[in-house]
Amino acid sequence: MVVQRGKVRGFYQAGGPPLSAMTPQSSLQRIRVVLSHPSHPGNIGAAARAMKTMGLDRLVLVNPRTFPDPVAFAMSSGAADVLDRAQVCATLAEALAGTVFATAVTARRRELATEPLWAVDAAAELVVHATQGEEVALVFGNETYGLSNEEVALCRRWTTIPANPDYSSLNLAQAVQILCYELRRHVFDAGAPPPVADAGQPASHEEVERLLASVEAAAVSCGFLDPAQPKRLMLRLRRLFSRAGLEHEEINILRGLLASLLKPRAKSD
Repeated sequence: MVVQRGKVRGFYQAGGPPLSAMTPQSSLQRIRVVLSHPSHPGNIGAAARAMKTMGLDRLVLVNPRTFPDPVAFAMSSGAADVLDRAQVCATLAEALAGTVFATAVTARRRELATEPLWAVDAAAELVVHATQGEEVALVFGNETYGLSNEEVALCRRWTTIPANPDYSSLNLAQAVQILCYELRRHVFDAGAPPPVADAGQPASHEEVERLLASVEAAAVSCGFLDPAQPKRLMLRLRRLFSRAGLEHEEINILRGLLASLLKPRAKSD
């Protein structure tokens, strides 16, 4: 369910203009900024202000402690329209619905995560996807404890800001401002990249999650995975799929293969 300042409405639907009609601004409109479990409404408002100054307006909040809140609107300083359209979700998985690529912003090294990117490179990668007409997300964590390992695992990439290692204390809105600036710079400097020859439709977040569920069920069914002692198999497979950049048809092939392998076969006479 998505809440809009006391109202309920549906998610922004993918589609939009054809690639030939894509503009820098329409590319920015395919980027959603996700704040997971923000604890202070002032930070939500300041983040909305940071977004609007860079031309982004799609804000998604995952289980905020307080929203809507007058403090958030006061701190937005003229970006109340971004808050009016903000989507409120219960989980990060819900916030990522419809995306094909997501990047987590975190300062901590994560075991079994994909290789990190500096903010400038992560922004460039997101822009490539957005200018090809894909839905993407930039995910920020709670002000105190950041993103959980499980939340980072839901994202294809993770990025960090090259702050002073002796004092890297950026607040949430500052981090949002830096990444949004890099996104805008890449959108307006680079423009839309040429299409990749023979590239298929990228798999959505939901398709990748369904494939992981199918793999897990197959691994349990054949005895390869003990659900009582799963260890890190699924985390490693999630990392593998993140690196692969799976396409829609590839997901269908793999799920079809798994279903065929698990199908009971008639005994020969």
